[in-house]
Amino acid sequence: MSGRKRGNREGSIYPYKGGWAAYVWVTTPSGALKRKYVTAKDRGDCHDKWIKLQATALTKVISTSTGTISDYGKYWLEEIVKPNLSLGTYINYSGWFRTQIEPGLGNKKYTTLRVRDVQIWLNKVAATCQCCYQGKDANRRVDKQRCCAIGKCCNNLYSKESLRGLRRTLRAMLGCAVAEEEIDRNVAAPVKVKPVRKHKTQRRRWSSEEARRFLESAREDDDPAYVAYVGVLVLGLRAGEALGVGEDELDLDAAQLNLAWQLQRLGKELALNELKTDEAEDYLPLPNIYVAAARLRLRQKERDRVAAGEAWQGSHLLLTTRIGTPLEPRSFARMWDRRCDLAGVPRITRRDARRTCSSLLADLDVHPRVAMRILRHSKFDITMEVYTKVSDEATREALRRLGEELG
Repeated sequence: MSGRKRGNREGSIYPYKGGWAAYVWVTTPSGALKRKYVTAKDRGDCHDKWIKLQATALTKVISTSTGTISDYGKYWLEEIVKPNLSLGTYINYSGWFRTQIEPGLGNKKYTTLRVRDVQIWLNKVAATCQCCYQGKDANRRVDKQRCCAIGKCCNNLYSKESLRGLRRTLRAMLGCAVAEEEIDRNVAAPVKVKPVRKHKTQRRRWSSEEARRFLESAREDDDPAYVAYVGVLVLGLRAGEALGVGEDELDLDAAQLNLAWQLQRLGKELALNELKTDEAEDYLPLPNIYVAAARLRLRQKERDRVAAGEAWQGSHLLLTTRIGTPLEPRSFARMWDRRCDLAGVPRITRRDARRTCSSLLADLDVHPRVAMRILRHSKFDITMEVYTKVSDEATREALRRLGEELG
């Protein structure tokens, strides 16, 4: 007895290793026509999967890949991330992939990875001491080992922010696989991670008097980084932007600065990189204090060039070392902290100094749209978040007046 003839691309169902298997001819993302298999112990279950696969194959392309997370991750990093995203993003994603994703999920097929697999793996990472796992203490000299390598686990767990960064990396990788139609959905998207709660600190900005004392101290001592300090506090530049200002981007006669680059240390490379957003790349009219600081810096740089002689390695950057090389961001951070101490003001970070600039603009009643232009925020909401925060001085004055009224 002969059965009916099967339809085009319908495939077949047959006994397989104590159960049942079936296949359907499908169009892969590359355009090739290949067999896609399903298996089950029971023939009825296998038949249901087969029918469902047939219906799907008629409306969309289907991946037949048996590749692993390790295989796809390496492709994603080298062919998608590295050529198309910033070097910093590539280094960040590569680190997470090398230290956590590949060891934990690398052997799993990305086409069969489930939400539960990712959730269990991420929970395990959250509960694992990274000093033990990555052998940090074991890599030290024997006489310098102090915890995990000698049986005293330091319980060095990832922070909630780090876990979110790890999930974000896996989600970006699987999101690319969805876009390439290798998988149907991103199983990292619904995975749960504890939310990060940002704790407010008591003091994270200077008053105008403290900022003035800081700048006066630097100017009186002929500090070579004075122009960068002015850039951060007066223009609201980010540290990398202040270090990346070049002589060819300055027009001191017209009092204008064209921002285009930021100096960053990314891994082993110190390089000028494009600014993060289009809004950040802009020209700024310069106040007199920055023009004077830039002229002072140009005279200092010429003195350094003469003193260095043949050792001079000329750079177009405004702020350089004594031999003309770019100034390391870490060196700038140390110079900043030392200047805080010399000026007798509380130590704050360069990011907090930029926040000081935005707060002082708010205290001076500068229009939010003008402040947005100065700070080069990508969204107006970011500027308004600064403007809606009441300063300690205003709060103290309001409470004083209320106390006097009630007293």
